[in-house]
Amino acid sequence: MAALARFTFDLDLAERPRQSAQAAAEPEPIFVPEPIGVPEEVVAQLVAQAREEGHSEGLKAGERNAASMASQTIAAAAGTLAAHTARMTTSLDEAIAMHRREAISLAASVGRKLATHLIEAQPTAELRALIAECMPSISGVPHLVIRCHPDLADSLRDIAAEQITSSGFAGRLVVMGDPDIRLGDGRLEWVDGGLVRDSDALATEIDKQISDYLAALGGPNTIEKGDQ
Repeated sequence: MAALARFTFDLDLAERPRQSAQAAAEPEPIFVPEPIGVPEEVVAQLVAQAREEGHSEGLKAGERNAASMASQTIAAAAGTLAAHTARMTTSLDEAIAMHRREAISLAASVGRKLATHLIEAQPTAELRALIAECMPSISGVPHLVIRCHPDLADSLRDIAAEQITSSGFAGRLVVMGDPDIRLGDGRLEWVDGGLVRDSDALATEIDKQISDYLAALGGPNTIEKGDQ
């Protein structure tokens, strides 16, 4: 039977200094420099300066904000005032135009009535003026024809004869009554010319001028004609 070999350990079992777990866990101390002391009056001065600067900046910011709000308020008020002014101006212009139209309509109506009464009172007045107007230019024509309402034929013959005598007209005078011609209207005719008094044409021209004027004012451009 073989002999058993003795087991040997190749270890150094000599005692070694042991390090405690608490010592291994403690960190190395950190060097912290001691704070430098600042005088209290310096600290108070710095704090006061900071407060003053903060107060000044706050005032400036408040002033800027107030100025901005004031500008916005003024701009909004100006816009509102401009809008109100524009509406008031438009309303005023419309009122003025309306009163002008009413005044023109009234004046035209009164004018027509006056013209009608004047023609009834003096039906030959306009035709007398036409005869006087044409006499200087017809001294050499062979004849003058006057067309008028039949009720005025005799009166106009006498008026024309009187003016012919004083003007030197040597031609023939013809006065013709025409029932289609209104009282107060008439036509003077000669070889190369003539004059016409047509109340309807005059009224149409007057109405056109009034309508053009009213159209320039804006709104309705017609007026009530009323009784002629």
